[in-house]
Amino acid sequence: MTDRQSAAPGAYLATCPKGLEVLLSDELATLGAEPTKTTVAGVYFQAELATAYRACLWSRLANRVVRCLIQEDGVETPERLREASAGVDWQAHLAAGSTLAVDFHGRSDDIRHTRFGAQTVKDGVVERLQADGLARPRVDPQAPDLRLYANLHRGRLTLGIDLSGESLHRRGYRHGTGHAPLKENLAAALLIRAGWPEMAREGAPLVDPLCGAGTLLIEAAMMAADMAPNLQRERFGFHGWVGHDEASWRELKREAEARASIGRKRCRNRLFGIDHSPPALAAAKSNAMRAGIPALIELTGGALGELERPGGLGATTPGLIITNPPYGERLGELPELVELYAQLGERARAAFPGWRLALFTANPDLGHRTGLRAHKQYSLKNGPLDARLLLMNIPAETDEAGETPPSKPSRSEGAQMFANRLLKNRKRLNKWLKRSGESCYRLYDADMPEYALAIDVYGDRVHVQEYAPPRSVDPGQAQKRLHEALGVIPEVLGVGPSQVVIKQRQRQSGRAQYQRQDTSGERFEVQEGRARLWINLRDYLDTGLFLDHRPVRRLLAELAEGKRFLNLFCYTAAATVQAALGKDEGRGASDSVSVDLSNTYLDWARENFRLNRLDPSRHRVVRDDCFHWLETAGSEFDVIFLDPPTFSNSKKMTDTLDVQRDHGRLVRLAMARLAPGGTLVFSNNQRRFKLDADLAEAFVVEDISAKTFDPDFQRRPDLHHCFLIRHRDGEEA
Repeated sequence: MTDRQSAAPGAYLATCPKGLEVLLSDELATLGAEPTKTTVAGVYFQAELATAYRACLWSRLANRVVRCLIQEDGVETPERLREASAGVDWQAHLAAGSTLAVDFHGRSDDIRHTRFGAQTVKDGVVERLQADGLARPRVDPQAPDLRLYANLHRGRLTLGIDLSGESLHRRGYRHGTGHAPLKENLAAALLIRAGWPEMAREGAPLVDPLCGAGTLLIEAAMMAADMAPNLQRERFGFHGWVGHDEASWRELKREAEARASIGRKRCRNRLFGIDHSPPALAAAKSNAMRAGIPALIELTGGALGELERPGGLGATTPGLIITNPPYGERLGELPELVELYAQLGERARAAFPGWRLALFTANPDLGHRTGLRAHKQYSLKNGPLDARLLLMNIPAETDEAGETPPSKPSRSEGAQMFANRLLKNRKRLNKWLKRSGESCYRLYDADMPEYALAIDVYGDRVHVQEYAPPRSVDPGQAQKRLHEALGVIPEVLGVGPSQVVIKQRQRQSGRAQYQRQDTSGERFEVQEGRARLWINLRDYLDTGLFLDHRPVRRLLAELAEGKRFLNLFCYTAAATVQAALGKDEGRGASDSVSVDLSNTYLDWARENFRLNRLDPSRHRVVRDDCFHWLETAGSEFDVIFLDPPTFSNSKKMTDTLDVQRDHGRLVRLAMARLAPGGTLVFSNNQRRFKLDADLAEAFVVEDISAKTFDPDFQRRPDLHHCFLIRHRDGEEA
């Protein structure tokens, strides 16, 4: 049994993005409608047809305006959906020969796909038309004469005529959208929440310092000039509807055109868009032209750090700064964004005292970097992202005590302690760095548990690795401290935010250690001893150089003089380069073989060899599983470097590798390739590693781990373990 109810003649539904329902209800009321019910992403209302037309023309927030035909409960199956759709007198809505499209939303246990739901509704429409002796309509999903709207939620079907046609947020002025643009109705909602309509009536100015393609500016200009947002649209959904009242529509449109003409002439608001990107400014200019308000917007190029109050604005003229800066969806984007948000706050305080700042971001913790306190926050969706609009009052030039507030926010106590620790560590390492000439070193390694980071310096660049916080640590606090640290690091180390790269430190296993994190291709050269090496901070989990093994590489350069050298699990072959170059000019390894499974790292190794002009006929790289290579190779070597990963389950391997479990077999295979009198340098990064006792009985083993840490790694004596292993006197390889 079902409960079918034909909608009242004046029953409508306006849909909108989630979070805008209350604003839309208020807007509909101002347009003359009577809101009756607010639902998720929509508002039901009663209105005359002319008012529904007015909503299509004037709503800045709605996506669609639907003329409701039926609302029916108990619709769970395709059969019931088709029956309900066939119960409408479609002759009253669809002209003969017209094309049709159905937009279906929702689902049930038996109707799980929107395309299937739309097809079923269409089948019901066709069934009714053919029963009435009319021709079958043709489906045109792109540009139909009539578009139907169907929503199925918890067995309740709402079916109606979409009076909008194309979604109302598409005003028609934006062609090239650029990266992740704000939808027009969301931009309008931000302006309304920020109080712009009231400010505009008072003649206030508006500035978007990161304007991009200008959506916020254009929506603000149309509000200030009393322009209907969809005035330039040539066709609405109701134009193909049998019930359309053309005379009523023409009257509404003439009224809107007159208001727009008067509004543009009377508008005294100054609206400024600033961006550092010429293509973005060009897009904003074109969009403003298409919107019909080019004279109302002033566009200029400029960096955020140079933001000033636009010329001609009085020193006491309050206005609105509204912007939608990048959010930093990827961890690696954060260093520059932390600085960007800090710059926004600094320039707002310095150049716009007494103004209001409206900041829309999906990362509200970055909003705290402005140093301004939000007195209101609104939760909204920007596509799939949870976002917030932060409203902040910028302090006047003097506070209550008559003092000028600082233009730059002060550091928190924790951030200042972190900065002090960086300075202390750098001072402690200075003498060693000057003496050694090293330019790549570890400056900080979770010295303060609250700031769980590893910070490595590579010349004039900084590599930051964030340790994943334990579950006991509040993620919000962890993110706040990360942002504080990223605000401190460039200032203390004297580098730009673009020179700071951040990643989350993870256990590297299997293919993960070889997979790209980015595709920047950004590499640069560093010097370590006599070796020149390529570094890439962005694209992989590792940088191309394990800094803690620096003393081990120096040792290999000494041991390999005039010797045959083998590097197993060679990574980018930095150790091979050091061994081939030797400690002094012309005294390196006579030849070498470097073995690894990763094409990525072997290509990197070849680049390092070319950089150091190593002869590829004497210094070879081999792609193979090190177990397999050792079992099948017939060569002997005088010095072997064995540095396996802690764990690997790469599909390229025949089995998994666990260094604690498998090191005995690996060492014995390597020792079978070691010439009499030779040395195997065995290293690994398993923190709790224990060497098999049997190895000490079979070979001469020396644990040199304590000697293989330079001053920058002496805080972490368990970071790696290193052993020299040799044959016992008289034994053969």
